Amino acid sequence: MAAAWLEHLADPARATAVSAGTQPGPRVHPEVAEAMLEVGIDLRDRAPRLLTDELARGATMLITMGCGEQCPVVPGVRREDWPLPDPKGRPLAEVRVIRDEVRARIEDLVRREGIARELGTQST
Repeated sequence: MAAAWLEHLADPARATAVSAGTQPGPRVHPEVAEAMLEVGIDLRDRAPRLLTDELARGATMLITMGCGEQCPVVPGVRREDWPLPDPKGRPLAEVRVIRDEVRARIEDLVRREGIARELGTQST
């Protein structure tokens, strides 16, 4: 969800996102795909990726979501941890709350980093 929100809210010339997890499933959880589709973001064709040290080294910032000791430590890369609940298997109403919290955090990040998309250029 965070990568999708960043893609939607940030200027693509100034920021890109890669979504990866320490224990990725075979597909985006259906409840997550449904909640994101409600706000016009289609994740149904996305495939989860494994977060590797190599992938993390290519980043300038890592946003982690409670992976604890499994999170890669990359010297020189800024990291923020957002301890949000895993939406997997939760009722849609709870997934919506998580979705909206992730969006609020991404909006704050985009604002702080000065990487917001120009008005009228948000992707759908």
